[in-house]
Amino acid sequence: MEDGLDDETCELVNGIEFSIGDNVDAYLFTAVKNNNKTGILLLSDVYGFEDSATRDFAYRVACNGYNVLVPDLFRGDPWGKHRPMAMFEEWIKKQDPERVANDIDISTKWMVNEFLAAGISKKLGLIGFCFGGGKVIEVLAQDEGAYFGVGVSFYGMMMNPSLASNVKVPVLFISGDKDPLCPVSLLENVEKRIGRGSKKVVFKGRGHGFVHRPESPEEDADAEQAFTMARNWLYNGLVENNS
Repeated sequence: MEDGLDDETCELVNGIEFSIGDNVDAYLFTAVKNNNKTGILLLSDVYGFEDSATRDFAYRVACNGYNVLVPDLFRGDPWGKHRPMAMFEEWIKKQDPERVANDIDISTKWMVNEFLAAGISKKLGLIGFCFGGGKVIEVLAQDEGAYFGVGVSFYGMMMNPSLASNVKVPVLFISGDKDPLCPVSLLENVEKRIGRGSKKVVFKGRGHGFVHRPESPEEDADAEQAFTMARNWLYNGLVENNS
């Protein structure tokens, strides 16, 4: 896979916001020039599907030929950067896990109908950040239809190691060793339980969110390296193996 893309290619990405069913809003990025017909479901962090950092990352993934769906996991009520942290626990309790899981399921089924049922793609990819990174394990563990071929979890929050043994596809875990929300020991436990070619990459000195929200030149460099790893992981698992 090429290490870089020219600007012209990256300009040819369409984006559209729409509703799936009656309740789930979403944004779809579609590669135009180099579309490889593969669908990717991207689960956002707590700042939601409208956040610029999340959409920028989804756009970059689409630049590499993919069709990237970013659903609204919070029904129009994402966490706000300017809210006091004292309110976070109250906010997160309002995000009913069953409702979130159902919305992800609705989004997955939409992707299946658009890309798998039509024979366009053999498998879907799954990416998650932070809150969404933790959901990657849950979604893959419950993927009874075997719709997903690979997963990428960036510094997943609240991961449940007990579900990891039910994951049947390789997952790339990317985090930093200074991230209290995604302890390295937890990643090691989850990776070991999954097996199946899964891999963890821990960046020294990095905290939470450095890949899609880098805050220094040093974080920029590590973010680029992490993006390349994720890009190659998706390509090797979804495109190269199905060509």
